[in-house]
Amino acid sequence: MNNPFENITILDFTHVYSGPYCTMLFADLGARVIKVERPGSGDDTRHYLPFKNNESGYFAYLNRNKESITLDLKSPEGKEIALGLMKQSDIVIENFSAGTMEKLGLSYEEARKVRPDIIYASISGFGQTGPLCHKAAYDNIAQAMSGLLRVTGYPDQPPVKVGVSIADANAGIHAAFCLMAALYYREHTGKGQYIDISMMETTMSVLENFVIQYTLNGVVPERMGNEHSASAPFDVYVTKDDYVAVATASNRLFSRMQDAMGMDIMSDPRFAENTLRRKNYAELKPIIGAWMKEHTTADIVALFDQAGVPVAPLLRIDELVHHPQIRQRGMMETQHHPVIGDFEMPGFPAHFSEIQTPVRKAAPLLGADTDDVLAVMLGFSKEKIQELKDRDIV
Repeated sequence: MNNPFENITILDFTHVYSGPYCTMLFADLGARVIKVERPGSGDDTRHYLPFKNNESGYFAYLNRNKESITLDLKSPEGKEIALGLMKQSDIVIENFSAGTMEKLGLSYEEARKVRPDIIYASISGFGQTGPLCHKAAYDNIAQAMSGLLRVTGYPDQPPVKVGVSIADANAGIHAAFCLMAALYYREHTGKGQYIDISMMETTMSVLENFVIQYTLNGVVPERMGNEHSASAPFDVYVTKDDYVAVATASNRLFSRMQDAMGMDIMSDPRFAENTLRRKNYAELKPIIGAWMKEHTTADIVALFDQAGVPVAPLLRIDELVHHPQIRQRGMMETQHHPVIGDFEMPGFPAHFSEIQTPVRKAAPLLGADTDDVLAVMLGFSKEKIQELKDRDIV
């Protein structure tokens, strides 16, 4: 058994990022993921950049190792087919706006009627309850409402969202973890359950010490740029030729750093220990910054690495993709796509001693597996499937 979820079937009603990222993790680990898409147009990300041969690389990355069927969920026949597939699935996951699946007659309550031990997860911006449950949300909206956007950026400039859709990804990762917990629970109790996942709450949960600063001491954190609220220097500096990131979160690390720089900064009582360096960082930063500007990024990284000081260049994406660390660990994998052709993308971001996580098959073309799924799982004849196609049900 190389794939722990090879006997798990997931009926995937998700679209765009948060849900597809979650189900991609399961698919990489061997689960059968049947992606349900709108006839004609499919998942919105089929129309997202970048494109090659009119196929979206965005979609191809997030939907590898999955199957695709098309289904009109608003039609009575579509609903009936969906419930039939739920009956044979271990997990149902959706990330529509709150209440959408209820309106379609495909809620958890309906799903558990056909399979009592079903595990059913909903990802939404704000959850299925509360005053904001029906509020529309995308990643930047979740970043804003979670407090993340307010504390990101420089204090003298407007707030800046995290460069990638981190609220979406974070919700997807939390969903995957919760679904695995529910599978374990069902294995031991025989009971399925419903999981309600909010992008606002999952993003709030990873705000490190920002919420606790307020609840403990009444301090409302503000933007600090690349600095850290508890340690200094923990920042990005301009070098002779580029930038460099440095992190010294203890007196031991800062001692190593000053020795590597050939300086005795800690003898100054303002900088003798970490809390004082954080308090007086406005005076410390120009001292370190002046030294950094006299040295190249490569020289600083080599010097600090040798001294055991956390340091890094700021890699561009092209540098990241070809970095020896990424290449040696096999993080880039090739997808053999029938339309796009062969292209590289990030693989599964963990390495098991026993479990294999290869890209077994390319992301599916829209509805590519409809015939097979309906015939094998529901016993539909070719004539029945063709009739459904003629009526735009599938």
